[in-house]
Amino acid sequence: MKRDYYEILGIAKNATPTDIKKAYRKMAIKYHPDKNPGDKEAEEKFKEAAAAYEVLSDENKKARYDQYGHAAFENGGGGHGGFGGGGMNMDDIFSQFGDIFGGAFGGGFGGGGSRGGRARVKGSNLRIRVKITLEEIANGVEKKVKVRRKVLAEGVTFKSCTTCNGSGQVMRITNTILGRMQTASTCPTCQGAGEILDKSSKNADAQGLEFKEETVSIKIPAGVTEGVQLKVNGKGNAAPGNNSIDGDLIVVIEEQVHDSLKREGTNLHFDLYINFSEAVLGANKNIDTVTGKVKIKIEPGTQSGKILRLRGKGLPSIDHYGTGDLLVHVNVWTPQSLSKEQKKFFEQMENDENFKPNPSKFDKSFFEKVKDMFS
Repeated sequence: MKRDYYEILGIAKNATPTDIKKAYRKMAIKYHPDKNPGDKEAEEKFKEAAAAYEVLSDENKKARYDQYGHAAFENGGGGHGGFGGGGMNMDDIFSQFGDIFGGAFGGGFGGGGSRGGRARVKGSNLRIRVKITLEEIANGVEKKVKVRRKVLAEGVTFKSCTTCNGSGQVMRITNTILGRMQTASTCPTCQGAGEILDKSSKNADAQGLEFKEETVSIKIPAGVTEGVQLKVNGKGNAAPGNNSIDGDLIVVIEEQVHDSLKREGTNLHFDLYINFSEAVLGANKNIDTVTGKVKIKIEPGTQSGKILRLRGKGLPSIDHYGTGDLLVHVNVWTPQSLSKEQKKFFEQMENDENFKPNPSKFDKSFFEKVKDMFS
């Protein structure tokens, strides 16, 4: 039966995070394997203390433990809940123990093993900007771009680092309050890669790399927005060594300005200008959408400022939450110069009942239209 975590650390249930850390520090020093070589009982108590701290130092795990006890972390309940289930190993404990002491103890303890070992060096990322149109945003698109990236030069070879013998780490002995401790640090010669340059070529730099231009295919999903960053794995710069992996290509989306459509999230806006005759008599108009032109009907007596909503004619959501609308803003164009006959006509109509403004209760105000547009 598992012991109570509070009992293991010798603290009360209302202990503060500081109290919990101090109690664990005390237990970890007392039962550390380097202070108790060959003592299996001390090693088990060391593991118990680490398991208790791993739960009680986490606010969410502590709350679940206080409510359900050890059952909170059994049968898929989440968390480690001890080391019997294979959650953490001794390297994890040493990592945790080092964090408690501010990293003063490095990576390994008394033969506990190297935490990191040889590092797998990754090349640097590249960043480019790609311009796309609203039409391409509406449907998604595949772009092919030329990228100048670093790759391993032909004929270049690497060998095991002579400083760390290929391990990527160097060991040292330091004196601490626990006695002499063995710690590991990243090899300064190979930077943890475990490899150094063996044979180079005339086109290679000091790391055995050279620049090459490559055509990269980028799949851009429908509904992307300005500034969205897409990642193409492995198409950044290479890193030296046989064990290295290439960096990534970061693609920043740049949205091109459309000639007649303006974007607002997934909705699009279109300004439609009609003349007096069309407003009075009605008309059929062709307007632009991201999927081509569509014909709309202007009813007789249409007022300037009327908004027509074409549902589903906007842009798709990148999260697949549907498609926006196209909002057509009707603007009645006022003539700025008139002939004598035209001027005389409007003078005659100035006091005509049909030409007097007479908004009915069914005509919405500008602010009501804006409210409808965003609802």
